[in-house]
Amino acid sequence: MKSFAIDNPILDAEERLPRTELKALQVHRLRETVTRALKVPFYRKLFKERGITPDSIQSLDDVRRLPFTTKQDMRDNYPLGLCAVPRSDLARIHGSSGTTGKPTFVGYTRQDLKTWSRMCARFLVAGGLRPGHTVQIAFGYGLFTGGFGLHYGVEEVGAAILPVSSGNTARQVNLIQDLQPDAIVCTPSYALNIAEVARGMGIDPRTLSLRYAHFGGEMWTEDMRRQIEAEMDLSAFNNYGLSEIIGPGVSGECMARGGMHIQEDHFLVECLDPETLEPVDDYSYGELVITALTREAMPMIRYRTRDIAALDPCICECGRTTTRMTRVMGRSDDMLIIRGVNVFPSQIEEALFQVEATAPHYLVEVDRPGSMDEITVKVEIRPEFLSDRMSVMQKLREQIGRRIQTVAGVHAKVELLPPQTLERSVGKAVRVVDHRPLR
Repeated sequence: MKSFAIDNPILDAEERLPRTELKALQVHRLRETVTRALKVPFYRKLFKERGITPDSIQSLDDVRRLPFTTKQDMRDNYPLGLCAVPRSDLARIHGSSGTTGKPTFVGYTRQDLKTWSRMCARFLVAGGLRPGHTVQIAFGYGLFTGGFGLHYGVEEVGAAILPVSSGNTARQVNLIQDLQPDAIVCTPSYALNIAEVARGMGIDPRTLSLRYAHFGGEMWTEDMRRQIEAEMDLSAFNNYGLSEIIGPGVSGECMARGGMHIQEDHFLVECLDPETLEPVDDYSYGELVITALTREAMPMIRYRTRDIAALDPCICECGRTTTRMTRVMGRSDDMLIIRGVNVFPSQIEEALFQVEATAPHYLVEVDRPGSMDEITVKVEIRPEFLSDRMSVMQKLREQIGRRIQTVAGVHAKVELLPPQTLERSVGKAVRVVDHRPLR
């Protein structure tokens, strides 16, 4: 693997505050957030019903007295009914695509944009980016927060930017060759697409100039990280965020890569059982519920992300004292229930990556042809493992099926596909198609 900086500088003093000081800062900022939220009719009504005032917040445990906020609440207050500032104070508006219903919009003041840029700069620096580097941004620019969030984060670090946006993969490869960027920002599935297109152009992706990659925008597994690093000869770092909270920048990995550091001076993160909404133990998986502590335009209170992860409170070897979170293993509302078994798509991906013959391109289809659910996993096979002998392919099919059974706990029909069969994505990859009729 290409050499990379072994130093791990800390950008802001807040990243290494003693835990007692950090918790005191969180309490102070939570009280300020409640004050700002009182300017929002939605929150003001709920606070009045619960008898909540800023003085109600005396410790971090008091966050549990506050109401939850959901995506439906944002839709019910469409388009900007959760803003705590006048429209004239907004400097930017981002939003979701609205592909599954009415879109959700989030507003930013100029101070919010400065905060957001700093949060992205923190995880970029933790993951190797330095002034003097060049970064190719292959995220889409627009309502999606990824492109702009990382763009201004890179500027905050002092590195140069190639704002390529997504798509036109051959051009992405040519630009990497010609302009020699040190890092790339995109979804992990698109990085695999870039590597594949490069090979098709007669270019070994390991010879490209890229030394670092910062991935977000979709769930990915540790096995996919190893696959990308091997194919592109770089170091890949994970980051997490969501537009409802601020965008990318809620957390990100350092060089130790032992979990993503949560920017706790700006976000209060709870990990709750999605059914009981009670806290789970440290290191146990639950739903992340996030309160934005410093947002001016939209002081989001206890937002139910539906993302399933675990929290690690131990101090990291890098010197940062902030709590770390695991990669997101799935979403509570994306979990598949197949014949009574709970399955996350990430588990199927994990199983596929354990079989050498599989390529990192797959699609999970769920159907109910009769009274029972059935799951079909379509996966591309690497060229060197393709065979015209039915017995060889049947053996491979059975091997993949056993791995899925072991890791995910479900029986799946496996379809083996030749390379370049499944559609490639320039953004978030479509991994699951559910054909079951709506109940």
